[in-house]
Amino acid sequence: MSASPAKQGSSIQSEATWIDRSVWNDRLLAALDNGVKGTKWYSLMDKVWRRQTLENGWQDLRRNRGGAGVDGQSIERFAAKEEQYLQELEASLRSGAYRPAPVKRVEIPKGNGKKRPLGIPTVKDRIVQSAIKRVIEPIFEKVFEPTSYGFRPNRSCKDALREVDQLLKQGNSTVVDADIEDFFGSISHERMMEKREDHISDGKLLKLLEMYLKQEAIDGLSKWTPLCGTPQGAVISPLLANLSLHELDVKMREGGYRMVRYADDFVVMCRSEAEAKQALEEVRSWMSEHGLRLQAEKTRISDSRQKGQGFEFLGYRFEAGRRWVRKKSMQALKAKIRSKTRRSRGASMSEITGELNLMLRGWFNYFKHAHWRTYQRIDQFVRRRLRAILRKQSKRPGMGWTLRDHLQWPNKYFAEAGLFTMHEAWQTASQSRC
Repeated sequence: MSASPAKQGSSIQSEATWIDRSVWNDRLLAALDNGVKGTKWYSLMDKVWRRQTLENGWQDLRRNRGGAGVDGQSIERFAAKEEQYLQELEASLRSGAYRPAPVKRVEIPKGNGKKRPLGIPTVKDRIVQSAIKRVIEPIFEKVFEPTSYGFRPNRSCKDALREVDQLLKQGNSTVVDADIEDFFGSISHERMMEKREDHISDGKLLKLLEMYLKQEAIDGLSKWTPLCGTPQGAVISPLLANLSLHELDVKMREGGYRMVRYADDFVVMCRSEAEAKQALEEVRSWMSEHGLRLQAEKTRISDSRQKGQGFEFLGYRFEAGRRWVRKKSMQALKAKIRSKTRRSRGASMSEITGELNLMLRGWFNYFKHAHWRTYQRIDQFVRRRLRAILRKQSKRPGMGWTLRDHLQWPNKYFAEAGLFTMHEAWQTASQSRC
């Protein structure tokens, strides 16, 4: 199988330390680099049901945790008899008797007040999906475009943000900010199977992947078979999603457009409004051909150099030459801070501070490139919440923002208590970059 033009000459053997070497030995990796006859891979299912692959898939699942599926079996219950269950899985896959169980459908809240549907497969199904992913991921990683960053080995949100920042500095300031409507629920099963068949010709594996697409969903007393889409929450879903949008990545590259994509979230960075309009038409045309559509209210063209015309991507807002934290991301952080600083909490200040520090450090590590004023506002918000707790403990009701509160518990008080301060962290980071 030959690599895409953007990746000619790359060697997955030297780059991919994430590959499961119990599956991909030197001979197979050489074939991956040099191309296989007919550009398709055969005899893959025997690598899926191999005991070592299943055990590695189980260890992945054990580390990532997760809830029980429709059978009620938890990680702990599976672990108690893991040898027996893995042996049963191997036998059923070898004989062809294996059938995925229905997916438990749950809904999780989104930041806008809406809910996102999530599908939870059983522990056994997640192990098999993890094994499949270990076998087929290197095949697709070899052909995926470098403009795709989401849910891929050795790639992250930060890499995508660095690419956006670099393109902005190169003068690509007119941006197509696009949002696909219900992407995971709208992907065509037929087109997904076509894309897999372009690279895989193992009938047993393809049949198993098709069964995952057509898994029944159970929500309370309701039960149905989805006609399209892939459930978020399944181990294999992110890989299938990237495969479904790979053709769009190629189309944009061949058209000379500079797109940065993280799963179904993407921006097209352009040098002019005319180029951006043409890019948007190309995207809309491709979406229409593939049974997808863009959300009109969330898709637009903006000149990111102008105040009020910025665009949002992966939690940040890029506007007027600066990075800000997106409003929804800020609201989500404040909600988490409020949950940990309720005045009715009976925890000690050291315990509360410890919980806050863990969260605030992680948040700052991701958003440390935002405008510096952001950190001052967050620090002030956190200290006000803590002063309100201290007032409550002193039998004095109030919100913690009076002059008396500041005098009684100044900023130095919280610094000595070990509270993580974002503004100071930003100053330290800025000095280290000088």
